[in-house]
Amino acid sequence: MAYDQLVKAEKGDKLFLLGNEAAVRGAIEAGVSVAATYPGTPSSEIGNILSVVAEKADMYFEFSANEKVAMEVAATAAASGLRSFTFMKHVGLNVAADSFMTTAYSGVKGGMVVFVADDPSLFSSQNEQDTRNYARLANMPILEPSNPQEIKDFMVYAFDLSEHFGIPVLFRTTTRVSHMRGIVEFGDKQAPKCTTKDVESDKHWKKGFFVKNPSEFVPVPANSLNMHTRLVEKMAKITEEANESVKNEVYSFVDGALQGKYGVISSSSAFNYAYDVVNQENLGMDILKLGLSYPVPKELIADFCNNLEGIFVVEEVDPILEKEVLAIVGEYNLDIPVYGKFDETFPMVHEFNCDIVKIGFNKVLSEIKTDLVNVPETYELSDGLNKVVENIPHRAPTLCAGCSHRSAYFAAVKAYEELGFAKEDMIFASDIGCYTLGISPPFETADYLLAMGSSVGDGCGFSIATNQNVMSFIGDSTFFHSGLSPLVNAVHNKNNFVLTILDNRITAMTGGQPNPGIPIDGMGHEAPAVSIENIVKAIGVEFIEIVNPHNVKKTVDIYKKALEYDGVAVVIARYPCTLIKGQKRKKPMEIKDNCVQCLHCVEKLACPAISYLNGKVVVDEALCKACTVCIQICPNKAIGVKKGD
Repeated sequence: MAYDQLVKAEKGDKLFLLGNEAAVRGAIEAGVSVAATYPGTPSSEIGNILSVVAEKADMYFEFSANEKVAMEVAATAAASGLRSFTFMKHVGLNVAADSFMTTAYSGVKGGMVVFVADDPSLFSSQNEQDTRNYARLANMPILEPSNPQEIKDFMVYAFDLSEHFGIPVLFRTTTRVSHMRGIVEFGDKQAPKCTTKDVESDKHWKKGFFVKNPSEFVPVPANSLNMHTRLVEKMAKITEEANESVKNEVYSFVDGALQGKYGVISSSSAFNYAYDVVNQENLGMDILKLGLSYPVPKELIADFCNNLEGIFVVEEVDPILEKEVLAIVGEYNLDIPVYGKFDETFPMVHEFNCDIVKIGFNKVLSEIKTDLVNVPETYELSDGLNKVVENIPHRAPTLCAGCSHRSAYFAAVKAYEELGFAKEDMIFASDIGCYTLGISPPFETADYLLAMGSSVGDGCGFSIATNQNVMSFIGDSTFFHSGLSPLVNAVHNKNNFVLTILDNRITAMTGGQPNPGIPIDGMGHEAPAVSIENIVKAIGVEFIEIVNPHNVKKTVDIYKKALEYDGVAVVIARYPCTLIKGQKRKKPMEIKDNCVQCLHCVEKLACPAISYLNGKVVVDEALCKACTVCIQICPNKAIGVKKGD
């Protein structure tokens, strides 16, 4: 799809959009002036698209150094009367949480939406935390769309809600909602505006005006007391909105065995499964779908539950809505059982599907002796998806052919082996990025991992708590994100470990977005590149070496020196990611006739372009990136550059 259509299309036009694409259109229709993010799947496509269309939409966009910075960019823009948009994955909100929590207190002048994409079943994440918990913690309203059309529509509504009540609004999707496709009908586009004071701008985006008011925006204790009071008052008013909001609606089924006897309360992607099961199985249970799910619409829920014989709560991941329903049932003295996660009607973890919902319904319905008809005695898992999953061969994720991370790991392992260090005396602290795949054989260079930037702090801790040799690995984008502060800590506290900054000149894992280390900003313009080595030197690190990891011998030698160094040693392994577009293709490698099948290249390097098939070592020319590492590590000199065309 040509992303320009998201800007140019008019009211009534329809496009087949990804959920994240619909979010971009929603921001455009809402008149957003400032948007900021740090890329993280399943929300990455939003930033990728905005980097292309922001200027055409009269919007400023940036890939910030991390999610906390993105939150602060958006919050200050909103405090200046502009509509602002920040978005991230669920664990990114942890990084932004310190500033995020206070934005609820200080409030906003222009609308501000915090879009968070959760990842039930952990398709690309280290946990499956539920962002709805943050809405309760911060006391901030949260919206939960269930399809691309709703994402677009809810975005516009979210900005209106935020601006009307002067509070940021959380906007939660899941992997399935962000990545599903559907037909989206467009609405009117609002021109960017400022709610404080119009000022002239020499930029393509609208400029705002910050009206000073320390009692509103400076949360020292005396001010924070009043801020909290204002926040509680705002949420009380938004609760009234939630009870009447069209984003909370009942889906009625006039026919079916359970009509008027049982009901379902659900939201987000879980609603889609519940709706399909109720509809396809002709159960006739009405469904209360909560789009504005917090503050909880107590009156609406109580009214829905009244006179029913039982309520199913279908939600992903935590039993948050179920707790609310149980509390409402008690508060309103309703004599009705609630079936959800607590009674094990539904699983407590991971994403749902229609089969899981069917089985959950049947756990209750098959045990109830009634005169119900058309309710199957048992639900069995459907053949389709499960058979497909069973028949897919397992393929462990691996570093790309020619990836410089593989070379760095190979050299690191060889270095400690040549120094005579035992494997159990080595600790490898890893980080969030492609290079986490170092956990796999043959390298096994990931022993401990917490979060973005943690490898450096982990190196600090292990160097204090043990006498083992510690090697930490972090990517260039992750270093800018949250690696600087722990490196300052390491130098100041005289820690002793080796830190490798794997600088592949891009934010690779999330799709190739820019970071402060390259000379391009989020909208594709020339920008100053921040030098990693200058930062490391300024922090006070005395051992700094820059190496092309594809030069195996030199890299091994540098690692040996680093491992023997007393203090913090930083190795910057610099080579462009093989997936960066525009790189000139070189001649692939080939196996020579003198190959003795020692399998050193297959077993020690594990490059996916080299295989052992039918008693021979072969090179897949389509995969080979001509990095020459295999030539360097072959003990028999049996690999070379392919001759001829």
